[in-house]
Amino acid sequence: MKNAINVFLAAAAVIAAPICSVAQSGTASVETKKPNSEYKSAFPGQTRIGAVTSKTAYEGKVITSSLERPWGIASLPDGRFLVTEKGGTMRIVSTTGTVGKAIDGVPKVNSDGQGGLLGITLDPNFAKNRMVYWAFSEPLADGNVTSVAKGKLSADESKLENVTVIYQALPAYKGNLHYGGRVKFAKDGNLFVSTGERSDLVTRPQAQDINSGLGKVIRITTDGKPAAGNPFIGKANARPELYSYGHRNVQGLAVNPATGDLWETEFGPRGGDEVNRVLPGKNYGWPTITYGIEYSGKQIGDVIQQKEGMEQPVYYWDPVISPSGITFYDGKLIPEWKNNLFISSLSGMHICRLVIQNNKVTGEERLLSSENQRFRDITEGNDGALYAVTDQGRLYRIGKK
Repeated sequence: MKNAINVFLAAAAVIAAPICSVAQSGTASVETKKPNSEYKSAFPGQTRIGAVTSKTAYEGKVITSSLERPWGIASLPDGRFLVTEKGGTMRIVSTTGTVGKAIDGVPKVNSDGQGGLLGITLDPNFAKNRMVYWAFSEPLADGNVTSVAKGKLSADESKLENVTVIYQALPAYKGNLHYGGRVKFAKDGNLFVSTGERSDLVTRPQAQDINSGLGKVIRITTDGKPAAGNPFIGKANARPELYSYGHRNVQGLAVNPATGDLWETEFGPRGGDEVNRVLPGKNYGWPTITYGIEYSGKQIGDVIQQKEGMEQPVYYWDPVISPSGITFYDGKLIPEWKNNLFISSLSGMHICRLVIQNNKVTGEERLLSSENQRFRDITEGNDGALYAVTDQGRLYRIGKK
């Protein structure tokens, strides 16, 4: 009788368990192209993990094609979206695809190259205080910087009020590449901000310089001050706002809702796009270690991929997919996607789904590859679907079919 009860309970547990997609041992990777380098990964599963396929039927629907180079998207409490456009405009978009007028009050941006109006996030208490935070490439007399501003969305939604620039990732540089530009709230109410090392060989070493705001993840208060507990506070020749360093160009930031950990995606050169779990004070290696090579085909630096004191990426791609905005999914509509990381892919032209268990990637899937769109940012809507914007001006809803 006791054995029969145990068998029944075991069967019930299997039935109750959520549907999930797990790569089987020996499953081929979704990537079939030859890598740019012959570098060896640091551990099994760090790249070209086995493919998974969603068991749930899903679809991607185009909500609108009328946006102009959208860069960031945030969900409003009523289900609509606040979207930034690279050229310097911010608009509200309805769930039916109605695109609102440009919202006044946005500071001037330098939209040359990779600059413009970039990532956006809402105050967790937005329903009461209507505060919006965004990153942008700000033109200064001595160059351009990645800056963060905040403002209150007016009651009639026509303008941003009391706009203030709260942070600038100095030094300024007269270039137009690698701004980073995502901004996200941590669970403790502080802000995470990502910056790039501005790409050029002359600025590249600043990713390793803790007295520079370039090539970093920043942690600040909503007033732009260094957040309490930051790892470099009180250290000589170090910026107190720094959270981590050694980054190339971070365009993806997301907080894992299950753990509160910060995750990021950053662009490699030719090969070496990375996914990192960001820990305070850690050095993520660029440009000392990398799994990529120069665009010219030359090798980088001392041609090393591992070094003591420098963190390994949780996962990397070679060739690149150009990972931009990211989000974790809570599984409301599609339980098998719960806590999976979804990554908007530019050159890869798909939405990448990574299954993560115990901080390791265990499976990869590519969604919407047939759409041939450069996916720039992705977020979860209030209805439990995923919403993604593309460089070509589209907003997609990705949900159960």
